[in-house]
Amino acid sequence: MNMGLASLPMYVSHRDAVTQLWTLVAAQLQEQGLANTPPALTWPANLHAHWLHPDLLLSQTCGYPLMDDLAGKVQLIGCFQYDAPGCEGITCHSALIARDEHASLALEDFRGLRAAFNVDNSQSGYNAFRAQFAPLSHHGKFFSRSLETGSHRLSVDAVRTGLADLASIDCVTYAGFKRYSPEAVQGLHVVGYSASYPGLPLITAGKTSAQDLQTLRSVFASLFSSPLAAPALSDLGIVGFETPPAQIYQRCIEMREAAIALGYPRLA
Repeated sequence: MNMGLASLPMYVSHRDAVTQLWTLVAAQLQEQGLANTPPALTWPANLHAHWLHPDLLLSQTCGYPLMDDLAGKVQLIGCFQYDAPGCEGITCHSALIARDEHASLALEDFRGLRAAFNVDNSQSGYNAFRAQFAPLSHHGKFFSRSLETGSHRLSVDAVRTGLADLASIDCVTYAGFKRYSPEAVQGLHVVGYSASYPGLPLITAGKTSAQDLQTLRSVFASLFSSPLAAPALSDLGIVGFETPPAQIYQRCIEMREAAIALGYPRLA
C-alpha cells in the first residue's frame, strides 16, 4: 500500500497550529484503520498536481477549481466553519481591501484604478472579484490594470505598497493576517465584501473508498468534542465542520457565468 499524501495548504498564517491539528487528525485516522495515513503534512509547491495525485488522502482546495478542472477527479470530504468576519456557517465572502486613503470610496469609484489578484482559478481572489465588478463594467473593462501576484499575501502587499489599489482576499485569510501578521495589513481597509459562496472544500482522491471517506468525515466531525484539538482549532478560527453536497459549489460556476453574460469574462 502506498503512503497517502495529506496537506492543509490554504490557511497557513499559523503553520504550527495547522501541523498540530494534523498530528491529532492523523492519530485518529490511524486508530480508525487508515494505514496509509502519513505522519506529516506535505507542503506542495504545485497545488494542482498535488490535488490530482492518485494517493491524495486529504487536501484543501478552492470551490472554483473543485467544480472546474477537478470535477469528477476528486471527492468532497466536507468544509470547515470559521469565525472570521465575513463567514456565516460554511458560507463566506471575499474582503475587498484598499489603502486607508481610499476607505471612503464606493466600489464604483475604483473605476480606472488598479486591481491585484492571486491566480485566475481562485474563487476568492479572482472569480468572486470578477463577479462583483461585472455589473459595473463597460465593454468588458472596469480597472485600468489587473496584476497577477501569485498569492493572497502578495496581493495584500501590492495594495499596501501602492502597486495596486484594490484586491479581493479570502475573509479567513485576511483575518489570519490581522491576527498573526498585522504588519501585512497596516494601512489597509475593508471597503466591501463580495457576494457569498461556499468555503474551501476538503477533498480526497477519486479512488478513496467510501469507507475511508466516511472515516475522514467522522474524524473531522469528532474534533469539536476533543479537548486536545481545542487549542489548534481556536488558533485557526475553526468552529465547526459540515458535509454538504458537492453541488453547493455550483455557486462558483454560476458566478463565472453571470460575469461572462455581462460581457466581463476576465478581471480587467
